[in-house]
Amino acid sequence: MVKLNKIYTRTGDDGTTGLVSGPRRPKSDPRIEAYGAIDETNATIGLARLSLAGAPQIDAMLARIQNDLFDLGADLATPDPATEGALRIAPSQVERLEREIDALNADLSPLTSFVLPGGTPAAAALHLSRTVCRRAERAMTALAMVEGESVGAPAMKYVNRLSDLLFVAARHANDKGAGDVLWAPGATR
Repeated sequence: MVKLNKIYTRTGDDGTTGLVSGPRRPKSDPRIEAYGAIDETNATIGLARLSLAGAPQIDAMLARIQNDLFDLGADLATPDPATEGALRIAPSQVERLEREIDALNADLSPLTSFVLPGGTPAAAALHLSRTVCRRAERAMTALAMVEGESVGAPAMKYVNRLSDLLFVAARHANDKGAGDVLWAPGATR
């Protein structure tokens, strides 16, 4: 259970932060960058949800995802994979994303070109969330490549599926793909 009575602690004034387990690390550490990018993804999803008044199905999915992203942050903030009782992303969370992607995608027509970020305000916001999520995935991949660091396979799968879900949700928010703005290769030459 989290209990925060005081917001500032002054412990980070030296440019370090504490993880769930392990020593303090610089705020520029790859692990901190990774869970910071997850936090940014969560914030952009919160903004996207403000534009989804007419899409309760997508809003409910995103509400669950925002909670999952706190789980993912806790997962990343616990570097030792052997930490007993650590909160980790579970395969069932990845599987739920896959089911939700399939459900949303079933209503969409096949793509004939790449989709430009835009269309409705909700779709544009979801595309922004998708790009921030991709940045988080790159940060997690970079972290996993650092000697002595690890990132769990379910966590990596989750963030990869999440960017796919955000893409499909953006198309769904664009009148089920009818309002997608398609790339016209070389059109501005």
